[in-house]
Amino acid sequence: MINAANTLNNYKWIETEKLTAPECVKLKQQYGLTDEMITYVTDKDENPHYVYDADENIELFIVHVPYILDLEQLRYITRPVSFLIHQGTLFTFNESGLDWVNAIFKTVKQNPEIKRNDSFVLRALFSLMDSYISIIKAITKRRNQLDKLLNKNARNKDLLALSYLRQTLTFFSSAAQSNLDLLDELPKTYFSKVSDQTKKEMLEDATIEAEQVRRMITIETQVVDRIADTFDSIVNNNMNDTMKVLTIWSLTMAVPTIITGFYGMNVHLPLAKLGGAWLFIIALSLALVVWLLIALKVHRQI
Repeated sequence: MINAANTLNNYKWIETEKLTAPECVKLKQQYGLTDEMITYVTDKDENPHYVYDADENIELFIVHVPYILDLEQLRYITRPVSFLIHQGTLFTFNESGLDWVNAIFKTVKQNPEIKRNDSFVLRALFSLMDSYISIIKAITKRRNQLDKLLNKNARNKDLLALSYLRQTLTFFSSAAQSNLDLLDELPKTYFSKVSDQTKKEMLEDATIEAEQVRRMITIETQVVDRIADTFDSIVNNNMNDTMKVLTIWSLTMAVPTIITGFYGMNVHLPLAKLGGAWLFIIALSLALVVWLLIALKVHRQI
C-alpha cells in the first residue's frame, strides 16, 4: 500500500506498508527508487543499519521493532521498519503492516515542531525505541507470576511459558543492541554532517532511549535465565530422585524373582520337597531384600 503523499512543512512524506509488486514498480517509475533500494526496504530479514549513497542521493535507516506472535504468552520476534530519504523526499516502509507503527508515524506527522525529514526520522526512532519498554514491563510482571507458580509446583506449561519469555528476550536483546549500534554510529556518518543543536539533542534522546531499552532487556534476560536454570536444576533433581526410587524398586523386585525362578525349574533343589518350602522361599526372599536395602543404606544410595 502506498498512501497519498503528505507535504509537511519543508518536506514531502510518502508512507508505505506491505508493498505489492505493482507498487514497487510504481515507486521505481514515479519516484526514481532503484531495485537495490526496494530490495533493502522490503526484506523482512534485513538487519538494522544506516546507508548513505552520494551517487543516488539517498539515506537509508533500518531498525527492528517488536512483532507479536502470541500476545497471551508474550511471544515476540522483531521485524524491520525502514526510513528512506531520497532527493529530499521521505519514505517510510512498514512491511509487516504494524498498526502501532503507523500510529507513531501519524503522531510524529502532527507534531508542529517536526519541520524537516531528518527530524521526522529521529522523533520516530525515539518512539520506536520506546515501544519496547511497555513489553519489557509486561515480561517482568509475567516472570514474577511464573516464579511464584514454579516455587509451588513446577508444571510443564509454566516451564514452557518461561521458555517463551527467554525466546522473546533473545530476539529483543539482539535487536536492541543492533538498534543502539545504529544510533551510536549516526554521529560519524553523513547524517550528522550538517547538524544543529535541535537535531543533535533529538539524536541524543533517541540514543539514550535505545541504551535504556538495551539495559532493561539485558537485566531481564539475566533474571529470566537464572530462574529458568534454577528450575531446570530442580526438574533434573526430581527426575534423578524418581529414577533412583524406580531403580531401587527394580533391584528389590529382582531378588524374589530370581529365587522363585530357581524353584520354578523342573530340577531337584534343596528343600524343594518339604511341605513348607514355599514359606522358606518367601522368608529367604524377604531376608535378601532387607539385606539389599541395608547395604544400599550403608553405601548412602538411599
